[in-house]
Amino acid sequence: MKAIMSALARTKTACKTLGMLPENKVNAVLKGVASALMREQKEILAANANDLSRMNEDDPRFDRLALSPARLAGIAGDMKRVAALPSPLGRILEERTRPNGLHLTKVSVPLGVIGVIYEARPNVTADVFALCFKSGNSCVLKGGRDARHSNRALAAVIRGALEKHGIDPDVLLLLPPDRRSASALMTAHGMVDVLIPRGGRSLIEHVRRNARIPVIETGAGIVHTYIDASADVKKAAKIVFNAKTRRPGVCNALDTLLIHRSLAGKLPEIVAPLLRKRVLIFADDAAFGVLKKVCDPALLRRAQRRHFGVEFLSLKMSIRTVKNLDEALAHIARYGSRHSEAIVARDKKIIGRFLYEVDAAAVYSNASTTFTDGAQFGMGTEIGISTQKIHARGPMALPELTSYKWIVRGRGQVRP
Repeated sequence: MKAIMSALARTKTACKTLGMLPENKVNAVLKGVASALMREQKEILAANANDLSRMNEDDPRFDRLALSPARLAGIAGDMKRVAALPSPLGRILEERTRPNGLHLTKVSVPLGVIGVIYEARPNVTADVFALCFKSGNSCVLKGGRDARHSNRALAAVIRGALEKHGIDPDVLLLLPPDRRSASALMTAHGMVDVLIPRGGRSLIEHVRRNARIPVIETGAGIVHTYIDASADVKKAAKIVFNAKTRRPGVCNALDTLLIHRSLAGKLPEIVAPLLRKRVLIFADDAAFGVLKKVCDPALLRRAQRRHFGVEFLSLKMSIRTVKNLDEALAHIARYGSRHSEAIVARDKKIIGRFLYEVDAAAVYSNASTTFTDGAQFGMGTEIGISTQKIHARGPMALPELTSYKWIVRGRGQVRP
């Protein structure tokens, strides 16, 4: 524990140097790190292969853990895109002069030292560094055991590139992947300014219960798509297929399909692409009655209550038929996690109600929920997807990693 606290102190000290860096230097460093990741990809991929060898390929986390030349190129590309974005620092958010002559300016500033606890997602190591460095923050990372070799390799490359550019490498600290490190990070009052858990519901709840420092929650993604009576069925099938199967192990993947009962007869057409991908369906009685005629029995089960309000993170999903929009909205309000929700419809009034009434960080009409992503939103990448309403909501990137301070200029005023 003493060694961890000493390392945290170094990272806090290193953080103070970031605010002095000119923007062109910050951008040059990020591009240099991105290039280093590509130069050292052989070592990074070998470390990742070591981690993958210890995980069953059927584990939903396997896809999240896996790196490849293409994925590594994507990570480096995202880092370059972050470099190309305008700095979030020093922005004048508000300005006024009071009757007594005091001039007030509200200016964006870094949060400070940002801690992130995450699971088997090695890309998070690079993404968090890029966003924190660009926004003038140091980062303390505590990854999971499953990705320990991948994370070490990535962190070593990043720290090496920082040193080559004359930057204190302690602006990035990777803690050991054990519980002691997590406990130290969650209780690092005075050392870490904010903590962001990124992972499943159990991880997030554990951090929320035990942290002694401010936490920004990135909630689990229990995602619904509602197909209204007015929907274009072919469009609906395409959207549902993409939302469920593009990457089933990520938080914006579809978990529950809600469908207006007048379209229940169209379910075979809607789920046909899913069945070809061997998606296991848990269907309510009405949907089961339709689908049992066309489904492989191995891919169809009767839905129980436990199959709703669950983040599957795999090629599994549930289906419920509803009598109208109100019933769909009630289901989402009860079982949703305020992450991403979608409607497929042509009726503009129905779409308007859904977009207004659904309480979620991202609400879609006639599009796949897989777009809930920092890069897809034009943010470069993301540090997580917040399901909170305080400070940040949805994909969090550069602006969300800043706070502000008031700068007050006077001419000798005193308060009567």
